[in-house]
Amino acid sequence: MPFANSRGVQLYYEEAGKGFPIVFVHEFAHGLRSWEPQLRYFSRRYRCIAYNARGYPPSDVPASPAQYSQAIAADDIAGVMRALGIRKAHIVGCSMGGYATLHFGLRHASLARSLTVIGAGYGSDPDKRAQFLRDTEVMARRFDTLGTPEAIKVYQVGPARVQLQNKDPRAYQEFCEEFAGHSALGSANTLRGLQAKRPTIFSLKRGLSRMKVPTHIMSGDEDNNCLEPGIFIKRVCPAARLTVVPGTGHAVNVEEPDTFNRLTDEFLSFVDSGRWRPRDPRTVR
Repeated sequence: MPFANSRGVQLYYEEAGKGFPIVFVHEFAHGLRSWEPQLRYFSRRYRCIAYNARGYPPSDVPASPAQYSQAIAADDIAGVMRALGIRKAHIVGCSMGGYATLHFGLRHASLARSLTVIGAGYGSDPDKRAQFLRDTEVMARRFDTLGTPEAIKVYQVGPARVQLQNKDPRAYQEFCEEFAGHSALGSANTLRGLQAKRPTIFSLKRGLSRMKVPTHIMSGDEDNNCLEPGIFIKRVCPAARLTVVPGTGHAVNVEEPDTFNRLTDEFLSFVDSGRWRPRDPRTVR
């Protein structure tokens, strides 16, 4: 099995296709398997790499929450690229992976040709921040005491997950089965070390206003916790464009793979052809 070393942690990866690289970064409730529709589609023209984050077997599961953080998650993307000899890539991330992708653009801009950020921003609402932190610790304790299959039962039917359950029961069942196989220790440490301590999207205004990497923000219109953060990024980052997918929840790439692939293909082609330009300042009043 192939592994990339990042900060002494072994990260399992898979790749397909040839061409300019795309690195896919998964969300908290999924692993690299969530990108299968994208690997099949984009590997026809790109070199596609998807990996399991630290804490997600067969990647290593560091024992301490201190070995998980937002900065480390972004640096792990760079670590995978370095291990595979990739100097520059399109980076595509969902939710937790979308956060990591955004921070990768802030920390490693020279390594990114573009950023595609799906469903990022949960926990950013200042009015709900305290509740987010309490809920995150409660969920971590569920992993500690109940084990993964039991711990995730409440998570699986969250307000931005039921859309997938209603639209595609087979895909939803695959999602539940994969999630149930996650490491309880890795999930609890990810919640405590990364999720609970990551900065809010709104706190990134200064960095986002200066970021020049072509960025595509994508959100489902029923993903209430991520809509406002997505609009905020669009407003403050001249490099960003925003797409809101109707009738859709959190993981757009899983819930609406055909729509996601088409929109992302258009964006990547726009960037690759040299036709992308930052927002015209005359549009801002």
